[in-house]
Amino acid sequence: MDEQFSTLNYDVERAIDYAFEGKFILNFYEYLRVKDAKRRHAEDFISSATAHEINEIVLELEEYLEGGQDQNHKQLREAYGHISKPQARKIKDYLKGILDDAWRYTHDKRPGRRKKSTK
Repeated sequence: MDEQFSTLNYDVERAIDYAFEGKFILNFYEYLRVKDAKRRHAEDFISSATAHEINEIVLELEEYLEGGQDQNHKQLREAYGHISKPQARKIKDYLKGILDDAWRYTHDKRPGRRKKSTK
């Protein structure tokens, strides 16, 4: 792994921590664009453990928001009970947005997609 990919993962993990504090600091698509990340970096991120962790958190938050009385929902209430449901919805949407931004970036960076030069 190269340094840019490591930095990208670190910044996303920090953004996850901040999200649970109610601070949504990262627009991931703009972050990739400003860092001039290669398509490979976004693809590596999508297949990384960090992206998998984000996906798991999103699924858990969806289950928490759904509610229920079974054992799984009781564990989720214990884990996420300190977060209000509106806040949990915001966090879930934010984290899902990070994954969506990574997919959109890989799509936009496909080979043959050059910006038109203005003369």
